[in-house]
Amino acid sequence: MPILEPTYKPPFWAKKSFVSTVFSGLARKVEGVIQTRERITLPDTDFLDLDWSYAKQKSNKVIILLHGLEGNAQRPYITGTAKLFNGNGIDACAVNFRGCSGEPNLLFRSYHSGATEDLDAVVKHVLSKDTYDEIYIKGISLGANMALKYVGEGNDLPEEIKAVIGISTPCDLRGSCDELMSLKNRHYAIRFLGHLKDKLKPKLIQYPKNISVTDFNEIKTLIDFDDVYTSKAHGFESALDYYNKASCLQFLPNIKVPSLIINALNDSFLSAECYPVKEAKHNPNLFLEMPKYGGHVGFIDKRNIYYNERRALEFVNSINKGNFET
Repeated sequence: MPILEPTYKPPFWAKKSFVSTVFSGLARKVEGVIQTRERITLPDTDFLDLDWSYAKQKSNKVIILLHGLEGNAQRPYITGTAKLFNGNGIDACAVNFRGCSGEPNLLFRSYHSGATEDLDAVVKHVLSKDTYDEIYIKGISLGANMALKYVGEGNDLPEEIKAVIGISTPCDLRGSCDELMSLKNRHYAIRFLGHLKDKLKPKLIQYPKNISVTDFNEIKTLIDFDDVYTSKAHGFESALDYYNKASCLQFLPNIKVPSLIINALNDSFLSAECYPVKEAKHNPNLFLEMPKYGGHVGFIDKRNIYYNERRALEFVNSINKGNFET
């Protein structure tokens, strides 16, 4: 499918990647979203907390929302989408990944970019309600990689899944990790690593046979974290093995569900491999939009409705009508 022509024009003050990224992550507020929490038990006995918000009228449509690294279902990039979709007659199911809902998860494992088994469990749970015959999935950053990997893995997907949207998608996890660890992103990497290590500390006590204090003290970088914990806890040989197997890039050619990727060209978290131009040109179900601005999940726009949120709704509506406009 041809590459889509962006129409995003940010405010003059939000053109710099750092400004749009930091403002959107730390300063943006979204009010008026009422969420109701539901806990589901996963096949391996762990749990996920889902935060639901609803349209004013009973709906047969729902969007499943997936947050980014160390995020949660209360982040503005999640509640902003939920508010817009709720206001347009679509319910929202915002997923908190394992350990991200304010309560530690039960098992040694947690979440990672390729944990599509958890997304599959959420989809099956949503379908079990016998309420929805149209499901959309929107992922942000890590959640975007997961969503696109899920629909590209070649499994028999429920016919109710109608569209997928990935925002600021690290299609190549190795490349994205290298970018995050570069000097220009050092402040972000330090912040992410601090949150990840804080969350890992209780597992030293819970699971001393799985990870030792010595192992923990060896974690100095994000790659170290994935080598010491992420890979070992989730069945990978190493951080590089995890990046290779969990990256959605290799699954994009197999996608059969209409899917939209919006990655800003000035996103400092993304490497060149995270802009899948070739894959989009050869897959009629894959749409790629690359705005000049937007940073990482920083598509600031009018009336506190972000560009990526509006485009997600336009994509869903157009897919339903069978005439998504490029």
